[in-house]
Amino acid sequence: MKKISLTLIGLYLLFLHGFSQVSDQYSNIFKAKKLKLEEVNLVTSYYTQDGNHSAVTGGIGTEKLTDYANMLELKLVGYGETGLKHTILAGMGIDHHTAASQKWISATGASSPEGTRVYPSLNWTVQNEDKGNEFGIGTYVSNEYNYKSFALDAHVGFKNKSGGEFGLKTSAYFDKVYLIYPSELAATATTEVIPTETIKTSASRGSSGGGTTTGGGIILKEKENDLPSIPRNTYTSSFTFTQVINKSAQAAILFDLVKQDGWLGLPFHRVYFKDGTAKVENLPHSRMKIPIGFRFNYFIGDNLILRSYYRYYTDDWGLNSHTVSLELPYKITPFFSVSPFYRYYTQTATKYFAPYKQHAVTDTYFTSNYSAAAFNSSFFGTGLRVSPPNGIGNTYLSTLELRYGHYTQTTDLNSNVISLHFTWK
Repeated sequence: MKKISLTLIGLYLLFLHGFSQVSDQYSNIFKAKKLKLEEVNLVTSYYTQDGNHSAVTGGIGTEKLTDYANMLELKLVGYGETGLKHTILAGMGIDHHTAASQKWISATGASSPEGTRVYPSLNWTVQNEDKGNEFGIGTYVSNEYNYKSFALDAHVGFKNKSGGEFGLKTSAYFDKVYLIYPSELAATATTEVIPTETIKTSASRGSSGGGTTTGGGIILKEKENDLPSIPRNTYTSSFTFTQVINKSAQAAILFDLVKQDGWLGLPFHRVYFKDGTAKVENLPHSRMKIPIGFRFNYFIGDNLILRSYYRYYTDDWGLNSHTVSLELPYKITPFFSVSPFYRYYTQTATKYFAPYKQHAVTDTYFTSNYSAAAFNSSFFGTGLRVSPPNGIGNTYLSTLELRYGHYTQTTDLNSNVISLHFTWK
């Protein structure tokens, strides 16, 4: 714990140093008001789960997992000569997890059960505060032992005089999945499962000097640490419309279009067939997702807020789901509040899911990953928030929030998560 805390402090000081240079660099642009550090947010959480349907071992076996996550975000604000507000958000996230099933990527149980993910981000937004319009761009990077991801996004927002606000955000994620196979399937997995059309597309985008050829003339992308990789891309367009109905009520409509292509499973997920044979899971190489959501918030008196949310989701793999959630933040004092919450979720199975040893050998696509199964789940817990006007203990720490949640799923998966959110101003 001490080592992790010292790491976070070091990251914080590094960001401060780096952005003091950014502030100097832009001082000739933001003459009206230089960029300055306005807010620091730190979120740290601990997650643990248990279950008995691991996809690594074909839909059976332990799903024990723990994850310790930390996210540090700096908010810098400045104003240009025209009065436009410029906001830069710089974030750094570090997750460290241990997964019992991960050691069985090798049939001998010799694989490492631990992994670390690092994911920095940078966002810039320009806002006209008088009109309520804004434009922003962002970039994200994520790196873990079995994949790398790079993302870009852009968003715009407009407000009208009747209390409505429209937002549009587009994003693109470009992932590389490293082909880490179960040891006993490595010899045959490449020629049986790799999506040929996806790799040809990847090769045409400029994969050179590092490609390899396997059975059937399939070209893999560049190698790293002797592991070939294959692409997975995700393109998202998100539309939101928020309307203030009156002084007590606010509603929002949310609509997304998500298109994915490439390797949409994981190469170390096994599937066992009715005849006892095993292969690496194989899924279609494209997927279209359409979620539609509705949010309604209502102020019940001065101390109580009702926050409600509903979402319907459908995709071309046959999965349909419904999500309903309620949260009731209640102010015990003007500076201390409690927020109990509950979320119910239900989904149908995809067309390509079957449990352990239930797939036919003639199936073209197959997975025993229970995230693609039919199930219902509940997530409930509470949050505690302290936010005095002069800071906690008359310090720069303006807000402290503690949240706990317990999750249960009808596939016997259960989990617990606890998080702390600190805000300094």
